[in-house]
Amino acid sequence: MPSPLFIGADHAGFSLKERLVAELKKKKIPVKDLTPNFKEGDDYPAIGRALARRVTKTKGSRGILVCGSGVGMTIAANRVKQARAVLASTPAQIERARIDDDVNILAMSGWHMPITSAMNVIQVFLKTDASKAARHKRRVKQLG
Repeated sequence: MPSPLFIGADHAGFSLKERLVAELKKKKIPVKDLTPNFKEGDDYPAIGRALARRVTKTKGSRGILVCGSGVGMTIAANRVKQARAVLASTPAQIERARIDDDVNILAMSGWHMPITSAMNVIQVFLKTDASKAARHKRRVKQLG
């Protein structure tokens, strides 16, 4: 498991993020919450970029972002060099993304993701290693 696990959310994802932090702590997973306080009307691009910067500057770390749909956070995070964010709602999606693309940031929808499903996806995100195959490493390097 990578350490630390950064997590952040905007106002639309804050409720799910709070529940995720509690569940992750119960499982003794070290979490660094970058948005510990609710802020009505905050802007997801700033949060997504800030978390992506932390992930890319902290060796071995991964991140979780939550906004209303998950789409905005994904776009914002992917603007940061070496951030590879994906919006995933199933364990199969995140498993393929980790193996093939070495994604380091998982984005989720605060509007549509039940806590149990979210935790299932996160567990796969944390336990799945990236492929060591030359073709996958080559492709990830091309992403920048």
